[in-house]
Amino acid sequence: MLAIPEGVREVAGAGIEGVAEGRRVRLGRYEWIAGGEDVPEQVRRFRRSVMREGASVVYVELDGVLAGALVLQDPIRPEAPRAIRALKRGGVERVVMLTGDHPAVAEAVGNALGVDQVVAGCSPAEKVEAVREGRSRGVTLMVGDGINDAPALAAADVGVAMGARGATSSSEAADLVLMVDRLDRLAEAFAIARRTRRIAVESMLLGMGLSLVAMGFAAFGYLSPVVGAVLQEGIDLVAILNALRALGGGVEVQAKGRLPVEVARELRREHLRLLPAFEQLRTAADRLEELPGAEAGTVLGAVRTFLADEVLPHERHDEGVLYPAMSGMIGGADPLGAMSRTHQEIFHLARQFEVLCEAMSRAGPDREDMADIRRVLYALHAVLRLNVAQEEEVFLSLDDEYLSRPLARAS
Repeated sequence: MLAIPEGVREVAGAGIEGVAEGRRVRLGRYEWIAGGEDVPEQVRRFRRSVMREGASVVYVELDGVLAGALVLQDPIRPEAPRAIRALKRGGVERVVMLTGDHPAVAEAVGNALGVDQVVAGCSPAEKVEAVREGRSRGVTLMVGDGINDAPALAAADVGVAMGARGATSSSEAADLVLMVDRLDRLAEAFAIARRTRRIAVESMLLGMGLSLVAMGFAAFGYLSPVVGAVLQEGIDLVAILNALRALGGGVEVQAKGRLPVEVARELRREHLRLLPAFEQLRTAADRLEELPGAEAGTVLGAVRTFLADEVLPHERHDEGVLYPAMSGMIGGADPLGAMSRTHQEIFHLARQFEVLCEAMSRAGPDREDMADIRRVLYALHAVLRLNVAQEEEVFLSLDDEYLSRPLARAS
């Protein structure tokens, strides 16, 4: 466990407090830092915005005054929804997310992942209790990577640790360690294990069945001892050959092609660059009413430039070059038709924004302009995020190493 520095006191379930350079400092939850006080409206708006974003926040107080906040965001693994769907197809009946995060944040993440139940605000002991409750219903598999997950991993029927970046204690407590930082590898291991077990049972029943038949013939004198011995060797060979089918792996390959390495690397780089940039659309919409007219016009001009120089060229390249190539890999009449329709909506919304900006006076947007512009910006932000998520799903289906591609250095 992490050691708390000397002079710092931990307040259970709330945060820590101490003295730094003669000033009293407290770090912790919103209810502990700001609870019971007259909180400024801007702080309330900030809290609503980060909760909507799905981030965790540590609030900072200096000498009894709220001074700032540390926003901690742990993005959802791109392969996680795909891995959960694969596990359910493989026979997992119920997926529960155990987390120490705030319930509002945890529910948002759980809905995005498609889990069956979310248990938020869990301490390590509560995670263990939840695992034991799951064991009362059936065989339970627990996946984790942190120090707090180690007791729950040990309590589960099967504990799986993410060993690539996880804590050493979780790896030691687990029964199985994934040596790559990819959750979908668990679904593959699950499929391979089930197939291997099925083949083992088939081979056992095949060998025993053939042996019983041969013993019956020998009991009635139809087989001599020498012939029976040779036949038994043949039965053993058949069982062994059937068992060797397990070496085939058993992981389904759905795609007909594979993304070229350079294409996959460029796609990863573009997505990692654009996703944070998309947030300026929503930020601009959030701040629009607070800004003076001229300043609001400047912000909207920057958004307009971003759309024209960054977003639209990227989406047009995907639509005209990337999607036709991917369609050939996937097969079918129009496998990416729904994603192309998303592109058309992006182009339509961008054009709407362009028209609204052109119609706006030089003094900046008026109240009616703001309502329309905010609606378009929120819609653009949502559709662009959805489009990236759709593309990540397709790229993963074409190339399971997509997330591991090394990124090219920006010049």
